[in-house]
Amino acid sequence: MQSETPSGRTLTLILLSASLATFMSALDGTIVNIALPTISEAFNLTSSSVAWVSTIYLLVMAGCLLIIGKVSDVVGFKKIFLFGFFLFTIGSFTCGFLPDFTGQFSTLLASRVLQAVGGAMMTVIAPAMLSYYLPGDRRAKGMSLVVLFAAVGMALGPTLGGYLTEYLSWHWIFFINVPIGIFAVMLGYAVIPSSVSAKRSLKGFDSTGAVLVFVGLAALLFTFSEGISLGWTSGPVLVSLVLAILGIGGFLWRELHYADPLLDLSLFKSRSFVVLNVVFAMLFFTFAGANYLLPFYLEHVHGYTVSFSGLIITAMSVGMMITGILAGLIYAKLKGKIRYIIMAGVALIALGFFFLTHLTPVTGLGVIVSALALIGLGLGLTTTPLTTLIMGAAPASKQGMVSSLTGLERFAPMTIGVAVYNIIFLHGIMTAVRNSGITEKPPGEIAAVILSHGFDLAFMVSVVLAVVLFILCIFIREETAARE
Repeated sequence: MQSETPSGRTLTLILLSASLATFMSALDGTIVNIALPTISEAFNLTSSSVAWVSTIYLLVMAGCLLIIGKVSDVVGFKKIFLFGFFLFTIGSFTCGFLPDFTGQFSTLLASRVLQAVGGAMMTVIAPAMLSYYLPGDRRAKGMSLVVLFAAVGMALGPTLGGYLTEYLSWHWIFFINVPIGIFAVMLGYAVIPSSVSAKRSLKGFDSTGAVLVFVGLAALLFTFSEGISLGWTSGPVLVSLVLAILGIGGFLWRELHYADPLLDLSLFKSRSFVVLNVVFAMLFFTFAGANYLLPFYLEHVHGYTVSFSGLIITAMSVGMMITGILAGLIYAKLKGKIRYIIMAGVALIALGFFFLTHLTPVTGLGVIVSALALIGLGLGLTTTPLTTLIMGAAPASKQGMVSSLTGLERFAPMTIGVAVYNIIFLHGIMTAVRNSGITEKPPGEIAAVILSHGFDLAFMVSVVLAVVLFILCIFIREETAARE
């Protein structure tokens, strides 16, 4: 794409547009789940059926990310970004309006597909746009603001969704996106430069690779998201696993032999680039564990209400906000030593998970909040520099491609992490049941003690993973590609 140098005011408004995109994407990722029981009652569905409201969004998002990244590098950020916001806004409106109008649950699912395609566009373009337009000294600060908006969206989702569902209706968890989306489209149209590709077109677009990666990634996430409920040896899950292997394997082979690939695998010739992406993906894998398991611990072991449990878990988001901004401010001052910021963040995450390995039915609330805050502080301290380094290692012509990769590395590991941590948790429970002394406790305490063993094992795995990540961080190097 042709280089653009927007004015300072325009850069600020571009940053606001990107931040709104990450805010809406993060908000939508957490606001819907709390309303699923209400939606289930509205359509008279089982819990497994209504779960498709979340699952179908997840599958479509995963399958679209790499495709959209490539398309954006060819046709420009502005068109994809605005069209994505438009689709997301229309999809949000139809999610709230059409199901009652038609009386069909399938209409809600179709609207979620539309919303997911738009959400994928927003997720890819926001960081790519910042990396492309912002000068080097402002890039990390911009990324830190995006992290802040994402953390706010994640924190507000469960609480806002609960209030909207309880006092208005479940439709409003979708309607709330509409005014923000309209404003964001108008703002983006006015301020984002109309970048165009230089001597490039979609004529040679790798449609075969697009089909392979869509099918492969969607099948992989379906395997992990439905494996426990359907059974790991059930027909649908086994077929999905085979499709995932064939799709992803075929995609990688295709990209190695295609002249203009969706994902340029030559980027991974750099050891540091590989390490950056592995650390980034594994961080979100471990984050998924805490985010998934903690509500069960707080509600079933301590007996806290759903709303109070959600309030406790926001300690992670608050921590992310604080250090996300701090990391952006100190990034430029620590050139050549960025890996030490990342290592400090990983150390905080390891310490937080270590505290969580000591959960019992009588663990104090202060310990829980402190542990979650440490994890959040660590995530904020690592996410901004990791994203900035990954984006900075790619040339301008591949910003969309690499941005889609980071989006996938956030999205897929979190989905897979939920399934893996659930397995670890259940294994811990089974181990506790086999403990000969467990039945000697009073009947009322047995369930809480058994559950605590499951949580301990799951979070101990997170500690081990954090230590591995800390070691990997030693091999991080600051590599900057030439800006085309």
